[in-house]
Amino acid sequence: MAFRRLVPLLGLLAAPALGQAIAVSPGPDSVSVTVYRDPRRGADQPFKLDWLNGYALISERRTIDIPAGEADLRFEGVAGGILPQSAIVTGLPDAVVEKNRDAWLLSPGSLLDASLGRRVHVRRTSLATGEVAETDAVIRSGADGAVVLESPAGIETLRCTGLPETLVYSHVPAGLSAKPTLSVRTRGTRAARVTVTLSYLASGFDWQADYIAELSRDGTRMDLFAWLTLANGDETGFARADTQAVAGRVNRESDDRSEPEAPPIRLECWPGGTTTSDLREYQPPPPAPPPVMALDVSARRPNLESAVPVTSIGGEQFFQTARQEGLGDLKLYRIPEPVTVAAKSQKQVALLRRPRIPVHRVYRWRVSGEEAHGLTPTLVTRNRDEDGLGLPLPAGRVAFFEVFEGRRILVGQGKIDDVAVGEPLELEADVSSEIVSTVVRERDGPDWDDYRVTVTNAKPFAVDVEIELDDVNARFDVPGRRLEERNGKPLWRIRVPANGRAELRYRMKDEA
Repeated sequence: MAFRRLVPLLGLLAAPALGQAIAVSPGPDSVSVTVYRDPRRGADQPFKLDWLNGYALISERRTIDIPAGEADLRFEGVAGGILPQSAIVTGLPDAVVEKNRDAWLLSPGSLLDASLGRRVHVRRTSLATGEVAETDAVIRSGADGAVVLESPAGIETLRCTGLPETLVYSHVPAGLSAKPTLSVRTRGTRAARVTVTLSYLASGFDWQADYIAELSRDGTRMDLFAWLTLANGDETGFARADTQAVAGRVNRESDDRSEPEAPPIRLECWPGGTTTSDLREYQPPPPAPPPVMALDVSARRPNLESAVPVTSIGGEQFFQTARQEGLGDLKLYRIPEPVTVAAKSQKQVALLRRPRIPVHRVYRWRVSGEEAHGLTPTLVTRNRDEDGLGLPLPAGRVAFFEVFEGRRILVGQGKIDDVAVGEPLELEADVSSEIVSTVVRERDGPDWDDYRVTVTNAKPFAVDVEIELDDVNARFDVPGRRLEERNGKPLWRIRVPANGRAELRYRMKDEA
């Protein structure tokens, strides 16, 4: 019978050559994490922590003892989603021969594969007496089929004796690591202790801005506060990291996530159907649900330069922590104090606060057919200094609050796209049930059809309404009126009185 060794996923790294020196860096001395958003995720779409499509630039400073001659340098604890082709190591005194993402992470399958041809102990327990018996055996096949063992009794397969069986290993074979590892093979003339910088891209990260907009009682002012939410879907966490987030679209080709997976153990007995052993495929236990980190309020010290005190919705005092900087056509938000970007979790730090922004609230709708529809409340302002803003606003979700009888009440949710300085800022909330528009066709004509649109206001105060007549295949005519235009479409602006209504009659001709 012929056997072959299972080639590990990626096939990037075999065990070091016999006699080759190994130097291990167990972790970084310091680390910087710059997170880039998933460009395909909409501003109003939440994170899926187990499927993040943004990425991060990781930069680590490490101290390592390099032996003379050819050596294998192992950087343990890198991100599991590292893209090996992006890794750069600076500070090495001599040449780099090659670099690899270690494919063999410690698991039952990789442990079995790495022990192929080696002697292990087989422990069997009698179901009748409970007696435990051990025997030596040599592994003759890997994890991708029947686990074939050779013992003094002959050739057999694991779990096919009808007794509970366990393989006992005397040690962990060389080349296996319990942490994601990047290896660099060097060739030097002398031994040295050096401090190097390891930089690489890693998939499985993302970030977004989460805004809280609190409206004044009369609806003419808005306090705007934002959290910067960082998400790390990787199995590696980064403690006390210098952290940044980049807004804007980066021209980057997509890379497949080159994360090795632990091979499962497949147990088969032959000839089939002659044993009563458990033949189910071994699967590792499912991962625990990712923890959601508490809000990061560690950076509350009042000695931060230009720190602005803000009040969160619970009355707790925070300070602005993220500082915006230019990065070419992109925008970088820097957190001035180290934060921990933990594995399989998300973290929030204060991003910005702008009080008492003047806003104009208008209710909008786009007419396209005969229907009754609630209008969308929209807060309109401009992103400039004189209007209380004047800084780049990254895309994210918005929660709208109003104060009612001394309590903050959630009144709507919406989104914000990336808004540059000087551009209009329009925040749309959920559709209102108190401002409703109805369209009725009053007459069918040979060329023109007559319509009437009615807006009713159930609120105890007057509201501003904008109705856009929109049909790509139609021509509109409003007898006796001259309407404005927006985006090439007629726009009806009207102030509807408290508990009142307003009507507009128009004609439409189908030109399809």
